[in-house]
Amino acid sequence: MYNFFVSENNRHGDYCYITDSDFNHIRNVLRMRIGDTFLVSDGKSSDLCRLEEFENEAAVAKIIERNFQNTELPVKIYLFQGLPKSDKMELIIQKAVELGVHEIIPVEMNRCVVKLDDKKRKSKIARWQSIAESAAKQSKRNKIPEVSDVISFRKAIEKSKELDLFIIPYENEKGMAATKDTLGKIRSGMSLGILIGPEGGFEEREIQAATGNGVETVSLGKRILRTETAAITAVGMCMLHIEMNVNGEKDEKVTD
Repeated sequence: MYNFFVSENNRHGDYCYITDSDFNHIRNVLRMRIGDTFLVSDGKSSDLCRLEEFENEAAVAKIIERNFQNTELPVKIYLFQGLPKSDKMELIIQKAVELGVHEIIPVEMNRCVVKLDDKKRKSKIARWQSIAESAAKQSKRNKIPEVSDVISFRKAIEKSKELDLFIIPYENEKGMAATKDTLGKIRSGMSLGILIGPEGGFEEREIQAATGNGVETVSLGKRILRTETAAITAVGMCMLHIEMNVNGEKDEKVTD
């Protein structure tokens, strides 16, 4: 079942008005017919809707079941990702959104090879946000996670103080036992930050600065992971723990 996003301005009573590129996709690419059903999300919930008509440059859909499904985690995960080379960030964003992250924050670190000027940063963020939107549609998310502006490592550590729990996958002498203990601290309604280093990894002083501010280190296993693998593994690990062990809203039915 297809999923589309609309703003509050495009919702009127029991009707949703789908415009712009999604309108073109519905009418000219998918060639939907009157009576076809799909999901419409507004950032909070997903409603089951039926296509009623095409009106000017809008697809008019009637809500036939409100709050049809909820696919959001009961914990807000913030992925702080050290800027990687090439198009790795696109893969990381796509998979992180599929896994349920709330927001993705690109971070400039000392060992980052990539350096973005103002012009490149704006175009990159626009591209990354588009990827987040596509991944949110594909994975039936209720909201489109935001890809924020690039921040410094120092700013990332400052923001860690605003979150309930902040972790860094890093060599840890306690191994997976410490990881299990840290995951056990996660509760419904919490905010969880995950900081992933770039290809060159963290500098020792970055780790010291993080742990000195209450950030907890965890292990992702005995093997050395690439930055994109570490990001996907860390988010996936947290997502599975939350889905299996953290009580949130009652599961809603999901239709493919």
